[in-house]
Amino acid sequence: MSNAAAQAYARVATTTASPRDIEAQALLKAANKLQAVVSSEATYEQTTEALMFNRKLWTIFLSDALRDENNPQSIEVRQNIANIGIFVLTQTMALQISPQAEHIKPLIEINRNIAAGLGGRA
Repeated sequence: MSNAAAQAYARVATTTASPRDIEAQALLKAANKLQAVVSSEATYEQTTEALMFNRKLWTIFLSDALRDENNPQSIEVRQNIANIGIFVLTQTMALQISPQAEHIKPLIEINRNIAAGLGGRA
């Protein structure tokens, strides 16, 4: 498939996907970026980019969980998301200061497990 065709397919897939699917795809993308850091001799820039992507993603999730209006989730679910989000953000920031591959693995697992749950594969 050509690059232009792949990009067109990705745009259509994104516009027709449910919000849960989009969240799951974003979590898997973050997990894959982090896995690449763990699996290879990643450069400082690659490590920083993967951690920043994860941090931005979880900042969005945390922000959405803390907003009361227009959030269809129960307070218990939102609190659980907030707790996980705080953990992920704390770990991600610590890793940005001192990257250690073995400390990245829990972030990968969290992202993959939540993506599986969003996709109904948990």
